[in-house]
Amino acid sequence: MAALPVYRWRLAPDGYATRRQLRAAGLRPGGQDVAAQLERPRRRRGPLVAYLYRIDRAKPVRPMTPARWAALAKANTARRTCPACRRDAGYVIPPSLGMCSPCAFPDNAPEGASWNSSPHTVR
Repeated sequence: MAALPVYRWRLAPDGYATRRQLRAAGLRPGGQDVAAQLERPRRRRGPLVAYLYRIDRAKPVRPMTPARWAALAKANTARRTCPACRRDAGYVIPPSLGMCSPCAFPDNAPEGASWNSSPHTVR
């Protein structure tokens, strides 16, 4: 296995890009191995490392099909549904709580409260 070429921050030659740069250009690595690495020195810690891929070997991003859009919508709906009360919380439920805020903190919520009501608003 050959060692990867290492470039300093902002000094990589043309023809290399990070994953994010490839994605912004509508490309993906496409199974190629990392071609080089970029290092940004830091004080008191190890350098920040970014892996670079060759642009000429990159492939176009696969388009989203209707089935993939449907699967993504279903997954996002599952992330928003509270397992305790089975309602759409209106936000992604944090894994640390595992349920919506009214279910996690029932003492703090006034009767009939929802995510957009406050005890300080006039009804």
